[in-house]
Amino acid sequence: MSGAASEHPVGAKDACAAMGAMTDAHARFEPFVGRFGAEVTMWMGPGDPMVSTGTMTNTLELGGRFLQQVYKGDPNNGPFPNFEGRGFWGYNTVSNRYEGFWIDNACTFFQIEHGQVDKAGRIWEMHSEIVNPSTGGSMRKKSVITLHASASHEMEMFFDTGSGEWSRSMRITYKRM
Repeated sequence: MSGAASEHPVGAKDACAAMGAMTDAHARFEPFVGRFGAEVTMWMGPGDPMVSTGTMTNTLELGGRFLQQVYKGDPNNGPFPNFEGRGFWGYNTVSNRYEGFWIDNACTFFQIEHGQVDKAGRIWEMHSEIVNPSTGGSMRKKSVITLHASASHEMEMFFDTGSGEWSRSMRITYKRM
């Protein structure tokens, strides 16, 4: 057997090293590290929104390449009485974009999104496409994460109404504990 199977393209070693390199984009996760009290407001149709509270604990993992998120909702009488969620957020140095995923006990699918941050490093706009639970078709989702200071930030979630306009469905405000 020839040695062809073990040959690598020129520069593959350098490209692999670059894949794992830390960049300034990774440092933008640092203000999110810590324990935060959360107030969640959800609009699920007409009428007053549902409001709940919980705690988000964020840690840097794998040498600071990823922000791990662990959410624990406070017990409540709403449709998600014992809500819990997990997520990871990172910066992909190959595609030059932020990427994240979220899972929780209110659904059985991964919510995967990607996007960019503004030049000031304060506002991330993340996009994804998920299955519409009402129709089984796809729907566009947008998350906007706004860093106010190292002690507070918020996340707003929007869905495409089908007419190209975005409808806000959730806002979470986080305050460092």
